[in-house]
Amino acid sequence: MPAACKNDPVVEQDPLLFQLMTEVGIVAQLSQNRAAALLAPDLNMSQFIVLNHFVRVGGESSLTQLARAMEVTKGAMTNTVSRLEHKGYVAIRPDPQDGRSKLVRLTPAGRAARGRAVARLGESLAPLAAALSDQELTAVLQSLRTARIWFDRTR
Repeated sequence: MPAACKNDPVVEQDPLLFQLMTEVGIVAQLSQNRAAALLAPDLNMSQFIVLNHFVRVGGESSLTQLARAMEVTKGAMTNTVSRLEHKGYVAIRPDPQDGRSKLVRLTPAGRAARGRAVARLGESLAPLAAALSDQELTAVLQSLRTARIWFDRTR
């Protein structure tokens, strides 16, 4: 446990699941701040998250589906996607099933931008390998994936 948390009676008395969520929240904040600095000026975090989503799941998504997946408003997603389209990172077309809706897909330029971003982020995180072994990283990753799947199913 980090020195700032050692023997902290409030932390040690908190339920384990709350301690986990506290740590995940702090790691998320710190890692997103680091990532935002490394991604700028080409991408902001919202844009990177959308590109990363498309690389993970593939295909096309409606603005409503994207907003739901990112847990943001449709207006916020429209803004993010419009900026990505302006950069050539996504393509938007009318939904043939619903003329009011738009479908969004990743472009080759968007996949390349995501790849460059992942490379920059990876370089920045390389020193973390000195703090966590591959075995530890694998165990943490498996646990976090299980938690993510649970949260995704129960939202």
